[in-house]
Amino acid sequence: MYENLYPAMSWPEHLGTWPHAQDSRFVRAGAIDWHVQMRGQGPCMLLLHGTGSGNFSWRGLLPWLAEHFTVIAPDLPGHAFSSRGPEGALSLPGMSEGLRALMRQLDLTPQVIVGHSAGAAIGAHMVLHHNSLARSTLIGLNPAWLPLLGVSSWLFGPAAKLAQLNPLSAWASAKMAAQPGAVARWIERTGSTLDAQGLDLYKSVLSHSGHVHGVLSMMAAWRLKPLAARLQDLRNPVFMAIADNDQTVSPSLADDACQRIPHAQKIIQKGLGHLAHEQDPIGTAQWIVRFSNSR
Repeated sequence: MYENLYPAMSWPEHLGTWPHAQDSRFVRAGAIDWHVQMRGQGPCMLLLHGTGSGNFSWRGLLPWLAEHFTVIAPDLPGHAFSSRGPEGALSLPGMSEGLRALMRQLDLTPQVIVGHSAGAAIGAHMVLHHNSLARSTLIGLNPAWLPLLGVSSWLFGPAAKLAQLNPLSAWASAKMAAQPGAVARWIERTGSTLDAQGLDLYKSVLSHSGHVHGVLSMMAAWRLKPLAARLQDLRNPVFMAIADNDQTVSPSLADDACQRIPHAQKIIQKGLGHLAHEQDPIGTAQWIVRFSNSR
């Protein structure tokens, strides 16, 4: 039903301006039409973006990481150019299973999984539930492994529930995002600042009702408590890069995560916000390579 009301973004309309469009391909796996960017050679690295974003968030890191890895960067289901998939595909277990189907279709097994925010939660769920990933390195960039506190919790929850009750809310939210300055203000509230290209890309996705409905539906289906209860079971190499000005996922949650995952290693990115990897892509890519070589 919602696939017809809220289709994915049209690739031909954005092909000429999208970052690394030459690396894009479309893959059918797990009843989802995935938009995936692939580049490089060597060990496989899977990049998982956060809620509301798309694989464009890796635009500054992709060339650097591809010098060391075969990099796979999909749009998550319901985001940007990927379809939302079947019932349950936007939940944490659903996305984990969908990504396993995608990697099987590509005939690749990630040696390293890098996730930003909610993408880190998906990565953690994958390594906890898929035996083939039992030794994969897990890297969380401002990881949302624990239930959010404060403003984020009371803001995101009601918005997601509204999407379930009234599908027109996604259309209205997209119209609001299209207003001058709206996206810049939203980015600023995350503690980050982005260049003109970054703001334009976020405006492209956040002003598209299909993308917004996918985002709100994902939030409505999201349950982090079961994952939080199992963080102590992680035996994989785990690394975290935490931005000290993150206004979306409190840096204090990283300390809690470290108590639950005693072998996890953490570095602090000074003066950066929730989108630290977009603010300092080269520095973040260098940390990712170091983490990956510390397995």
